[in-house]
Amino acid sequence: MAKLDLSGDMIRPFQLEVSSLRGRIVRFNEVLDDILKAHDYPPIVNQLLAETITLCAMLSSMLKFDGIFTLQTQGDGPISMLIADVTSKGEIRGCASFNEERVAVANKQLAAFSRKEAGEGSDNHLAQLLGKGHIAFTVDHGLKTERYQGIVELKGKSLVECVQHYFTQSEQIDTGIKMAVGERDGKWRSAGLMLQHMPEEGGENAPDKGVRDASNLNEDDWRRAMILMQSCTEEELLSPELNAHAILIRLFHEEGIRIFDPVMVRHQCRCSQERVENVLKMMPDEDQEELTEEGIVTMKCEFCSTDYKINIKMNKDA
Repeated sequence: MAKLDLSGDMIRPFQLEVSSLRGRIVRFNEVLDDILKAHDYPPIVNQLLAETITLCAMLSSMLKFDGIFTLQTQGDGPISMLIADVTSKGEIRGCASFNEERVAVANKQLAAFSRKEAGEGSDNHLAQLLGKGHIAFTVDHGLKTERYQGIVELKGKSLVECVQHYFTQSEQIDTGIKMAVGERDGKWRSAGLMLQHMPEEGGENAPDKGVRDASNLNEDDWRRAMILMQSCTEEELLSPELNAHAILIRLFHEEGIRIFDPVMVRHQCRCSQERVENVLKMMPDEDQEELTEEGIVTMKCEFCSTDYKINIKMNKDA
């Protein structure tokens, strides 16, 4: 029997027996807030980075890998890059690159929309903030096997639409995603639901062709599951009063839902003094000299904002 979760910061797999659909629900509380508050990003950048982190967790959980899964967007808009990665051990982090002036201008333009029109999601302003570019999914197994990467154009109203487009066009897998991101009681929270068709394997869950055509049955099941998923409100997804188990039971209790044990996620950067020193050693001498002040180089980790100070002479001699 699956364990109940009383907090968040987890990925919870589930399966709908009636329709043979598999899914994931992601809930982030402290982890997301820790990642975003390690930076001093404008709210609109936090919003899109939070969506990237949540999507990264959802997508990684659908794969079997031993290494690092990375989700990264690159574009020519005010926000030039959004990146999140998660290890197979559940260690997640994220950061963004952007032009402050261009983001400020875009934010003023977006403020023309009322909250009711624009909502808290990235709908209707993905193009203004990210511009033209791509979103990449990368699985790095280290030295064990070749790296896998999938790329899709930044196209649509939101990051969710981009991801759904990738699965539909490139992987030929019907995929539905519902996501919510926002601040509650001064803390950033996020949640996401994801449903996908499972491979047809027959067996006890296969459709009864004697009742009606299997393709129609699958289509009807998919449509019903999407309606149920979309009925979940943003407030329900982000509510601290509802845990992931309760949300899934509310939505899919008539679908023969099986809820599995959660995979816990934590905020953990992989930077270290040793790694920073090794990066510095690989830089040309002239670049090192430009960074040096009174014999000390200060380097900041973009993921966690930790400052590292390196004695340039000692680092060269090491």
